[in-house]
Amino acid sequence: MNTTRFTATVLAAAIALTLVACGDKKDTKVATQVAAKVGSEEISVHQINQVLSRTNTSGANAEQVQAMSREVLEKLIDQQLAVDQATENKLNRSPDVVSQIEAARRDILARAYIQQISAGVAKPSPEDIKNYYTSNPQLFSERRIFNVQEIVTPNAPGVAATLKELVAAGKSAEEMAAALKAKNIQFNGGGATRAAEQIPLDVLPKIHALKDGQATVIDAPQAITMVRVVSSQQSAVPEAAALPRIEQFLTNQRAGEAVAANIKQLRSNTKISYMGEFDKAAAPSAAAAAAPVLPTEPVLPPAVDDKAKAVIDKGISGLK
Repeated sequence: MNTTRFTATVLAAAIALTLVACGDKKDTKVATQVAAKVGSEEISVHQINQVLSRTNTSGANAEQVQAMSREVLEKLIDQQLAVDQATENKLNRSPDVVSQIEAARRDILARAYIQQISAGVAKPSPEDIKNYYTSNPQLFSERRIFNVQEIVTPNAPGVAATLKELVAAGKSAEEMAAALKAKNIQFNGGGATRAAEQIPLDVLPKIHALKDGQATVIDAPQAITMVRVVSSQQSAVPEAAALPRIEQFLTNQRAGEAVAANIKQLRSNTKISYMGEFDKAAAPSAAAAAAPVLPTEPVLPPAVDDKAKAVIDKGISGLK
């Protein structure tokens, strides 16, 4: 459990204790479980804590978190009122709603399974983290921010060779654009400022190797890209600041690889039959084994401001 989640859980627990500070043991048990009743339906402290666990609370004191818990409770009351009316109007029997509920159920179960696999992955060791820092100077000790010009074209026969010839001849971006137009090759172009971490890891070494004014051509399956480094500036990341981020990255990477391997194994052990129009155009099984996007460390608000309310609303929307 990361520090943020631990903090949120501890503060949420403190709120639960605050709600039951008064009364005898019998009353305490009831109060701990139920925060409010909406008609015959109950809203539990556990529901509030669920939302708070997805809400950024770092830096908030107990009073501020309690204010957030009350905001959550009011939103849950509004939600329950809407649920009651939807049920009364038999919207829960609507084919579209039933379909959405089933889709949500499938998504929740799949995510729970992925989380189970991810939780069993070994954490990177301090040596692994340190080695990643020293093995990737372009991201850390030699990190640069690049001002680049780009020309992107579809990956068609001969296009990569044409761009490479233009780069080797030292042509400007404008001259390259004119040459592509003359050959009726479609393209998009423009300038951008990109930090090293905003460049794909498999491409970064090629860009990092360029000096200001130099260009290269990146050949990918879907597109050909000419990149010229107009200018750049050094912006190193200190080791102390980098190591926690590296640990999170390696953890996510290992979890993704574990999930991909697990799904691949499940596919090999399960009979999968494509039907109808999908029979002849069945996608390769490996394409479905993509790693999930795992969460990164959130930025935490100090109190119940507009930003916090937006996060609360989002958390509640996925609660039921």
